Amino acid sequence: MQDATLTWRKSTRSAAAGHCVEVATVPSSVFVRDSKDATGPMLAFGDDNWAGFIAGVRAGEFDRPTTH
Repeated sequence: MQDATLTWRKSTRSAAAGHCVEVATVPSSVFVRDSKDATGPMLAFGDDNWAGFIAGVRAGEFDRPTTH
């Protein structure tokens, strides 16, 4: 997939410092990249893997461990 054909978007809740990711979608795939490195690597997810990733995010699976 050529990056020039993708329309990238990021959350409206993203901070001005640019510490976020951008997402682009095409039929049956979702691409994710670091907003600070637009020409860098991107991750590609199929529909099922994207749904699993989002479910894990919502469940807190990827939260940083808390220190006490």
